[in-house]
Amino acid sequence: MVDRPPFRRLTLALLAVLLVGGCSSTSDQGDNASAAVANVRLTKAQRSHIRLYTIVPVGYRQRITAPGTVDFDNDQSTAVVSPFTGPVTRILVALGQHVARGQPLAVVESADYATAIGAYRKAAVTAANAHRLAAADRDLAAHNGISEREAAQAQTDAASADADRDAALQSLISMGVDRGTVARAMAGSPTAGLAGVIRAPVSGIIVDKQITPGQLLQAGSSPTFTVANLSQVWVLAQVAPGDVGAIGLNDAAMIDPGTGTGIFHGTVANLSASVDPNTRAVVARIVAPNPGDLLKKQMYVDVSIESGRVSTGLLAPVSAVLRDDQNLPFVYLALPDGSFARRHVTLGYRDSQNYDVTSGLASGDRVVADGAIFLQFMQNQ
Repeated sequence: MVDRPPFRRLTLALLAVLLVGGCSSTSDQGDNASAAVANVRLTKAQRSHIRLYTIVPVGYRQRITAPGTVDFDNDQSTAVVSPFTGPVTRILVALGQHVARGQPLAVVESADYATAIGAYRKAAVTAANAHRLAAADRDLAAHNGISEREAAQAQTDAASADADRDAALQSLISMGVDRGTVARAMAGSPTAGLAGVIRAPVSGIIVDKQITPGQLLQAGSSPTFTVANLSQVWVLAQVAPGDVGAIGLNDAAMIDPGTGTGIFHGTVANLSASVDPNTRAVVARIVAPNPGDLLKKQMYVDVSIESGRVSTGLLAPVSAVLRDDQNLPFVYLALPDGSFARRHVTLGYRDSQNYDVTSGLASGDRVVADGAIFLQFMQNQ
C-alpha cells in the first residue's frame, strides 16, 4: 500500500465530497427534467400513423348510469281487502293467473253479506209499496178523497224509501256484489244470499295470495290478494347525488336486465325529494312498458338515463387522454413548429367516446387522437 502525503490525502477527500455533491445535484436535475419532458418530433412517415383532432366547443347530452330494481307500478297494482267477515270456503284462482276486473277470486261464508242482501230486499219491497201508495193517494186527492197534504206526505215517503233502497244497493256494490246476484236476490233465489264473493277490482295478474281455506277474515282489514297490471312497471334507479342535477322529468332511460331479453325503454317520472338512508343515493322512478311481462319485481337492472339538458364543452376523444407517472391526465398537443408537447388537462364528464376537458385546452387546439401511445413510447426512450 502506497503512503500518500497529508496534503494529497486532503485533496482526495475534498474531491470525494464534491463528487458526492455533484451526484446529488445531477439527480435533482434529472427529476426536474422528467417533470418537463422534451417535445416529440416525428418523421413524415411516422406522422402518417397518427390522427389529429381539433378541439372545438360541442353540445352534448350527459348519460347517467345507475343500478336499479324493478317494482310494480303502484298506480296499477291493488291490494284486495276482504269486504266480508267470515271464513274462506273456496279459493278460485292461483298465483300468476291472469284475471279480469270483476272476476271471482274467493268465496266467503259471511253473515254480513247475508244481512246486506236481506236489507236490500226489504228496502226494495218497501220502496215499491211506497210508490203504489203514493200513486193511490194522488188519485184520491184528485177526486177529493184525501187532502193534498196527505198526498204530498205519501210522495215524501216514497222518495225516502227510494233513498233507503239505493243506499242498500250501494252497500252491496261496495262489497263487490255483481248486478246478476242482485237480480237473483230480488227474484227470490235461495242461493243469492248464502256466500259472499271476493272479486278482482282491476284486471291483471295475481302476484300475491295471503289466504287459505278456512281462514277467518275481517271486513275491511284482512288482505287477501294483490292484483297487478305488469304491462307497465316502475324501475327505481339509485342515482348518485352529483348526477341528480343532470336529470329531469321525462328524460329517456334504457333498462338492461342482463338476462338476454334486450333493452327496455322508459321515461323518468319522479325524482325523490330525499336521499336513501341506506345507499345515500337519490331514487329516480322510471316508468317503463313491460312487453311479455319479462321485468319482474325485485329484479336488478342497469339503468342509463340520457339527460334532456344540452351541455356545451371542449370534448376530446378518450383515446387522446393518457396518464403520466403520477397518474395525471395529459394529451399530446400539436405545436406550430411541428413538434408535440405534453399538456396536462382536467377532465369532467365522460361518455363512451369523449371526455369533457374543463381546463388545459382551448378551442382550436389540435391533439393527437390516434397514436398518442406511440408518442409516449418514443418520449420515454
